[in-house]
Amino acid sequence: MPDKARQALLSVSLSPEPPHLLITGPAGVGKTAAWRLVARQILGRGWRSTTHVLQARDLVRQRGAMSTFENFLRPGGTGSSDTLAGRLSLDAFDRGISTGSPNDVAPAGREIEIIPGVLPVSRLIVLEDADHLGSIRQAYLRRMMETVGNASRFVLVARAPSRIIDALRSRTQMIRIPATERGTMLSTMHSVTESEGVETVNEVLEDIAYISRGNLRKALFTLEMLHLRDLAQDRSAVHTLVQSTTLQSGRHLMELALRGRVVEWRWENQRGRKKKVLAGALAEIDRMMNDHGMDSDDVVHQLHDVLVGRRLSLPDPLREQLLGALADCDTQLNRSMHARIPFENFLHKVARAGRDHGLAFG
Repeated sequence: MPDKARQALLSVSLSPEPPHLLITGPAGVGKTAAWRLVARQILGRGWRSTTHVLQARDLVRQRGAMSTFENFLRPGGTGSSDTLAGRLSLDAFDRGISTGSPNDVAPAGREIEIIPGVLPVSRLIVLEDADHLGSIRQAYLRRMMETVGNASRFVLVARAPSRIIDALRSRTQMIRIPATERGTMLSTMHSVTESEGVETVNEVLEDIAYISRGNLRKALFTLEMLHLRDLAQDRSAVHTLVQSTTLQSGRHLMELALRGRVVEWRWENQRGRKKKVLAGALAEIDRMMNDHGMDSDDVVHQLHDVLVGRRLSLPDPLREQLLGALADCDTQLNRSMHARIPFENFLHKVARAGRDHGLAFG
């Protein structure tokens, strides 16, 4: 990652009184790797035992999500004074209590110095995808942070920091990790191919770097997938792989929306009983996000590819209008906790545009 971000992480990790952290950046740039390195440096060799991780995205569409969130932060139950952040660890008094392998070297090259009389941080509470928490849970977290003990720190990880409420952002130090530069992606893949004995060609690595759009994790997974199929030297295989793994839902939902079929209902026979289920373009959005596990950013990329690609033949004025509507949708998504609302608004704009241009798809 860039020197600025790396130096910020180093400074926080070596500080005798580190702040709460907000680590942001696009997918696949190393946000999780960053907080794990920070945890190892701050907490020492026993960091895994006193690092507690909650995946906030798992709370979305989950029954009793607020209760799960409260139980994570307050294991003693509602009303109890026993909070996760208030618990002390033996490591706070004796760092030598945890031992590791001889190869377990601190990321900074040295362990932090414990200042006599100053209680070191001995517990980290990590919230992955914190931008999916929602305003109510964020407000609860803010109150918890106000009463946190000196031995605990919070680390928030998010793609969209604009979804984090101001009260939390003001209590954290934000470190942004940008998309991985193309040169870095290529040098990393070259290093991996050498260490793993993977035979490939520069053209394949160039193509992988191009389709990955700064997502280093995606680039490495793509390279591994090609290698496992003995295709790491076949440049055409990269394009075949992209085509075979690209969902057709984006084009289908755009066609439905242009026909005006945004929200529809149909009856389905489920376990011998008739059930009314959602259909139309909005149902395709739900399918992409729920069945295929796509993030709102991924859906926007899919729709953008459909609009600027050749898979959907549209007159230029309409294409320009739809791209503008998608840009507005993307802006709203960065401000909203509920992705479905901006997407539904976008689909209705598409439907009106299709009606105005008199489009009909067979």
